[in-house]
Amino acid sequence: MADFEKFPQWNPFIVKLEGRPEVNTRLRAELKNGNRVSVFKPKVLVAEKNKAFEWLGSLPIPGIFNGRHYFRIESLNANQVKFIHGEEFTGLLAGVILNKIGEQTRAGFIAMNKALKEWAEM
Repeated sequence: MADFEKFPQWNPFIVKLEGRPEVNTRLRAELKNGNRVSVFKPKVLVAEKNKAFEWLGSLPIPGIFNGRHYFRIESLNANQVKFIHGEEFTGLLAGVILNKIGEQTRAGFIAMNKALKEWAEM
């Protein structure tokens, strides 16, 4: 998950990710949500190589809108892993913002899942 340079090659949702996968660093992420590309700078919360990666993105004013994204990899056997990712949205404007972008965001996650599966199976 930390091979950020390759995101543009396979990821239709997180189309660019820059920075270091280290706790307390800031990343620069570009998300394509529908026809719109949004840029945000989340803070890395968890960075466990080949196990877990999490970031927290938020609006400049604390408590207004936060998105905590997590990626987890669970080993199932010698040749198989389970990839889990999700987003938890919180803050005063979470409901309002998700009413506007929720369906597009969900579609973006689904497209990302399909693309990652295809990339991994190449």
